[in-house]
Amino acid sequence: MSLTYFRARGTRFPANWMILPQLEEHAHGVDVVGMFFFEDNRSGLKNRGCNATPSIFETASNYVLVQGDPLGERLALVARRTNRLLMGCDQCCYEREIHNKLVAGATIGCFPNLYAGLSQNRPDQFITL
Repeated sequence: MSLTYFRARGTRFPANWMILPQLEEHAHGVDVVGMFFFEDNRSGLKNRGCNATPSIFETASNYVLVQGDPLGERLALVARRTNRLLMGCDQCCYEREIHNKLVAGATIGCFPNLYAGLSQNRPDQFITL
């Protein structure tokens, strides 16, 4: 079975401590053909009058894909090794001015771009984390 993960609001927990180590060890049990990162909590923090950097438990999904982020760099290595699609929401990346600062191999786009990017390696399931 193959699947694609949608990564939305929340913590890094599923990717950082569960999914990524399994992918690195070839022990995840399914073929992950893509990961799509969108939305985050940063705008919610600003809307509450907070300009502080989010804690690890409020870290934005799209910021994971920024060059130098340890989780993003590990995801990029696995994606290159396995020819996995790694994509950030284009509007989210433009809004945060990170569209040109992503880890090697990561792209930006919206759902039509995601579907096109997965057309040669279609997943059996989409899972939102």
